[in-house]
Amino acid sequence: MKVNEVPQDGNNFKGSDKVKKLVYAVDKDGKYTGVNTKGWEAESFATQQAWAAVEEDLKETEQQVKEGVLSPIAYFMQKCLMDLPLLAKHVGKWQWQVKRHMKPLVFNGLPAKTLQKYADAFEVSVEELKSFGK
Repeated sequence: MKVNEVPQDGNNFKGSDKVKKLVYAVDKDGKYTGVNTKGWEAESFATQQAWAAVEEDLKETEQQVKEGVLSPIAYFMQKCLMDLPLLAKHVGKWQWQVKRHMKPLVFNGLPAKTLQKYADAFEVSVEELKSFGK
């Protein structure tokens, strides 16, 4: 894309009057250069679709927590946009242990120290973690 072709669709980029996004385009000499953009309709649409999918998945996980299929750890992991390896690293556990902690019966027997590690990783209180979905 050439510098003069960089989209400037201000209505599609939240806060476009205050914040601009840096993209790279080809200048008149054929070299890449940074160019500010106010946004792009196609990018905005794709981002909205992606967030809608995340929110839908999160609602499904919340329902599974309420039904007793999963523990609150599964919900908060997803809400914080974490995956199993990342969460395991944050709480200092093996992945198989974190996966096991996503079972409600196992979760209910976790010691306070372990619950605190999860709460810290999710930036919630232990009480909020324990009471979610009840």
